[in-house]
Amino acid sequence: MTLALIVAAGLMGCSGGESTATAATTTGQTVVPETPPERAPASEPQELAGVDTSELDSEARQIWWSQVSDLTSPCGEPVSVAECITTTVACRSCVPAARYVARLAAGGAERDEIREYFRMRYGREGVADINIDDAPVRGAVMAPVTIVEFSDFECPFCARAHRPLGRAVEEFPGQVRLVFRHFPLSMHEHAASAAVAAEAAGAQGKFWEMHDLLFENQTSLEPTDIARYAQSLGLDMNRFRTDFEDAELRARVDRSRAEGQRVGVNSTPTIYVNGRELPASQLDELVDYLREEIAAR
Repeated sequence: MTLALIVAAGLMGCSGGESTATAATTTGQTVVPETPPERAPASEPQELAGVDTSELDSEARQIWWSQVSDLTSPCGEPVSVAECITTTVACRSCVPAARYVARLAAGGAERDEIREYFRMRYGREGVADINIDDAPVRGAVMAPVTIVEFSDFECPFCARAHRPLGRAVEEFPGQVRLVFRHFPLSMHEHAASAAVAAEAAGAQGKFWEMHDLLFENQTSLEPTDIARYAQSLGLDMNRFRTDFEDAELRARVDRSRAEGQRVGVNSTPTIYVNGRELPASQLDELVDYLREEIAAR
């Protein structure tokens, strides 16, 4: 699952064979140790406070219970997720983590898949420290949950992703912010110029309006089309043309792309939630994923 899993990397996205630096770095968050070999659950499935398993059939519920009885607390204590919830361990992430495992089990994920997804979301490695200086932000600037999207205006998968990402910000006002990072792929003829156009619109306070127009009309990104979109937004066209040729705006797009390469991006969209790459297969469940992140704060 990441808007790109290790197991399903590139499952849904545009890839131009871009080379990347290998390097997600960890932040100061408390994370779990490496998952130990799986052990058998100590008992039949039990109820855990705050975790709804009513939609699980008996097989899925057994899988869920075996995993929460075995996987280690996201906060790093030497107890399982289930023990964390049923004892006095003060870890706000355990109930959301158990809900996450329940969602995976309900979706038909097998034990090994669940363990891999859990490791990606809560494991010791894999937290990307992404530089978002000068990046456009949609939503509350100080929101506790940050989505960072590396995107290409000519990528059809990015166009499909932009609406659910925007809805996610609207669903959780004050709780979620969306940060846009340019990652134009060399395979897309108009992607880089579209990115500069969005930045030029942003210089007049209309980045997100131009962003939406570019995705909604991504098969029409010729210079005359972009000029028409700028006019429709009521931009000062003389200033827009000047800014579009500004070397600094082009350098900003290049820096954004270089930052993506630094953290390992090689396809679009690549999406991170609080530094963790979102599995591609989970975009449709983004609201639930974010609700779990918010509950853990």
